[in-house]
Amino acid sequence: MPDVHSQNAVIRELERQIAELEKSAETDASREELDRLRAQLEAVQKPSSGGPKDAWDRVLLARHPQRPYTLDYIHFLFTDFTELHGDRRFGDDPSIVCGLARFEGRPVMVIGQQKGRDTKQKLFRNFGMPKPEGYRKALRVMQLAAKFRVPIITMIDTPGAYPGIGAEERGQAEAIAYNLKEIPKLPVPILVIIHGEGGSGGALAIAIGDRVLMSENAVYSVISPESCSSILWRDWDHKQDAARGLKLTAQDLLGLGIVDALVPEPPGGAHDDPAYAAELLRPHIATSLKELSTLSEGDLIRRRHEKLRSLATYVVER
Repeated sequence: MPDVHSQNAVIRELERQIAELEKSAETDASREELDRLRAQLEAVQKPSSGGPKDAWDRVLLARHPQRPYTLDYIHFLFTDFTELHGDRRFGDDPSIVCGLARFEGRPVMVIGQQKGRDTKQKLFRNFGMPKPEGYRKALRVMQLAAKFRVPIITMIDTPGAYPGIGAEERGQAEAIAYNLKEIPKLPVPILVIIHGEGGSGGALAIAIGDRVLMSENAVYSVISPESCSSILWRDWDHKQDAARGLKLTAQDLLGLGIVDALVPEPPGGAHDDPAYAAELLRPHIATSLKELSTLSEGDLIRRRHEKLRSLATYVVER
């Protein structure tokens, strides 16, 4: 568990980053990051508790600046990780990391969004918001995994796809849509792990899979609570109400059948003990890979399509 000095250092760093962005928050992405930093500061300043948490508490925990990111989980859970770069069209996107690795001796392909800790890393990773080349890179390495019959593990932690002009010019919506069309066709097991923020289509573009695991304090939603509040109430003062209404917690989504299993975290949250949080995730990965590997290619794709179709069903009460 982080000590007081470590926590104070995090608070000072967040306050410094907020002050920097306040001077130059001219783009929508910068303003959104400024709001997320303020929420992270609120999360750090709020005491950890093992007691009941409402939806907004989960949002704060999912955004906690000391929460383990994708590369942290790769360090704790996998061996022989070799990163692969580039989409073979435009360039590389550091906000999505992809690579071959081994999980308990078994070859796997790991793909996930990566945020940054300090200002330099945040800028390099584009605040964890992928661009079209990131999604195209992810699909390229997924298809490579399918070619060599290697299971795919995707790790979700993004506030959403990058909304910048350059990303739109290079086909952001098309890149996401193409992934949604092509990923369900891949004839290898796909395991999805939502361990932080699952933001809208930016998360969904690599979150199509046979089994979806979600960390206890992660969130997964079509829109952020702040943006939802601004649409419905014309301000951000109702973000807590929006969080509850969006049903974005792991507990809500498990009940709705959107995710398949809830992964427990250390009592205060994954940021209190990242190594232990990874070990709590390990048996879920092992069990899922073992079960999915027993299915034939035909059964795998058929069950995947049935699972996706079932998410669109609804019941009309007469």
